[in-house]
Amino acid sequence: MTNTEYHRRQRTLLHTIGRSSVVIVPAARESIRNRDVHYPFRQHSDFSYLTGFPEPHALAVFVPKRKAGEFILFCQPRDPEREQWDGTRIGIEGAVADFGADQAYPLSELDTLMPTLIDGCARVYYPIGHDAALDQQVMGWVRQVRAKVRTGAIAPDIFINLDSVLHEQRLIKTRVEIAILRQAARIAAHAHCRMMQRCAPGITELALEADFQHTCAIAGARFNAYPTIVGGGANACILHYTANNAVLSDGDLVLIDAGCELNGYASDITRTFPVNGRFTPSQRELYQLVLRAQLAAIDAAQPGNRWNEPHDAAVRVLTKGLIRLGILSGKVNSLIKEEAYKPYYMHRTGHWLGMDVHDVGAYQKNGEWRPLEPGMVLTIEPGLYLPDNEALPESYRNIGIRIEDDILITKTGNEVLSAAVPKHPDAIEALMTHHSIETRC
Repeated sequence: MTNTEYHRRQRTLLHTIGRSSVVIVPAARESIRNRDVHYPFRQHSDFSYLTGFPEPHALAVFVPKRKAGEFILFCQPRDPEREQWDGTRIGIEGAVADFGADQAYPLSELDTLMPTLIDGCARVYYPIGHDAALDQQVMGWVRQVRAKVRTGAIAPDIFINLDSVLHEQRLIKTRVEIAILRQAARIAAHAHCRMMQRCAPGITELALEADFQHTCAIAGARFNAYPTIVGGGANACILHYTANNAVLSDGDLVLIDAGCELNGYASDITRTFPVNGRFTPSQRELYQLVLRAQLAAIDAAQPGNRWNEPHDAAVRVLTKGLIRLGILSGKVNSLIKEEAYKPYYMHRTGHWLGMDVHDVGAYQKNGEWRPLEPGMVLTIEPGLYLPDNEALPESYRNIGIRIEDDILITKTGNEVLSAAVPKHPDAIEALMTHHSIETRC
């Protein structure tokens, strides 16, 4: 990602908020795992989106039309002693030279300089309520300005949650972002194909999880976008199953929900397939029902259609199918209104996708589901989860199926970013009988 892209994002934000405003965006902090060991650091998505600056303990400030520069960055200065232990820091000079800040200062000067940056601004945009310490800091800076009103200082009196503006901007992806999301989907798709080819009775869920992470890492996506779900048999009926410690059994299905993160952007793909490479008649029947629901939902993901239409399309197909299978009885419309399908399909059909796997952006505007627009990226992921229930036919019990793809809304329709992973049952079986793990799908 070049500084040109970050400058474009900054200009868009500053144009939206207008003059007499100031934007305050904190970086993520390091988190302790245990004693003096930290969790792997991941930058806060909002901060990364606007700056690309990868270090913790930093704060970005944006002031539209400020003569001395609109982008001010506070960060850790260079420190040879600490860098010996923790790695090279970017420092004040690097913040300007490499990350396009107009001015940069050490964090030690934050409390001194922030009141001067706020002075004269009527509105303060920052992530209100996300961090009690930051809330307290901002109010402290404002009090310092108010204490000088008799000398001509002007304190802000309007405080606006930054999320309401920035997250709407993040919702529509640029060409640069789409290219990264497309590549993240390709990497994850190859890893899913590899897991299909490696799978066999007796292998562990953990082995497939490790294989996914390895395949993505060597392709340049070191970290997963979220904890991988590998659920065999009844474990697939647990929506957020992450124990991944069971042995996969002959005759079962395995559900794998796994995505990688590439340059700060997520992929999110789910496939369900037979451990032994062959669907049983009952498994295929249920699987094809979920696939029909997913295809109907993808067809409904069109520009101008509203957010809920893909979900409604999937629910209608699933409800009709459950009636045909004898699992539900009654009229389709009545069953949908009563949400009779919910014991077997209890989640929504998708979510926004971007820097966060459950990405930012409102799903409703003015009390109505929002229309889909070109540049939006979402998942489509219907499923069926049939527990060990005596009311169900025995061949349907302990089966969990979900099929998930990453969808880009385009001007003329949509693009399935994760289409490289097969999902038709015949195509899955064909891939699983080809055991060369180097084959790309």
